[in-house]
Amino acid sequence: MAYSSSLTDAEWEILKPLLPEFLPPKKKTRPLIWSYRELIDGMLYRLKNGCNWEDLPKDFPPSSTVFWHYNVWRKAGSIETLMTLLHGQVREQVKKSPNGQR
Repeated sequence: MAYSSSLTDAEWEILKPLLPEFLPPKKKTRPLIWSYRELIDGMLYRLKNGCNWEDLPKDFPPSSTVFWHYNVWRKAGSIETLMTLLHGQVREQVKKSPNGQR
């Protein structure tokens, strides 16, 4: 089910190629059962709606899984790095300096 916080196909096509470069390397654990898109949609749902992790709707991956990935990515600086890169791309599209300086 798509929510208003879910990535559109066009947004996912922009984000997908960036993930391997910016996400921390995965340790040799079990393979992912959930896609990165499903995990990110769960994170975005929680951020938009301000709910507890445990209150994520059941059509998202388990809340413990979404939280674990969010926490690992946040601590590694991956989320901040991705946001900075995407912000720079948007600034370039509107013909502004990518770093915010004139």
